[in-house]
Amino acid sequence: MATKAPSSRSTTAFLVQSAISFGISIIAVLWAAAHLPGDGWMRAFVLLGLLYVVTSSFTLAKCVRDQQEAAGVINRVDQVRLERLLTEHDPFQTQRP
Repeated sequence: MATKAPSSRSTTAFLVQSAISFGISIIAVLWAAAHLPGDGWMRAFVLLGLLYVVTSSFTLAKCVRDQQEAAGVINRVDQVRLERLLTEHDPFQTQRP
């Protein structure tokens, strides 16, 4: 029995929209931080906070994706085991004493 490869759940348009939105948000925050009133230390602190938020967002997204992929693999393994048990089971087989 051949199994189908899992299909992507998001479309190319959604991926492009997400990338464009991410780029616009980064550019907007960088522009706002560059035009903050105050000295360079305040801007550097805001930019360091931005860097922390972006990297932690990527890490969280990767962890969520890894959990979903692991759950998918476990579900597929359980499904294969169930199918094997069902194919091996013969309800009309007589039991020998």
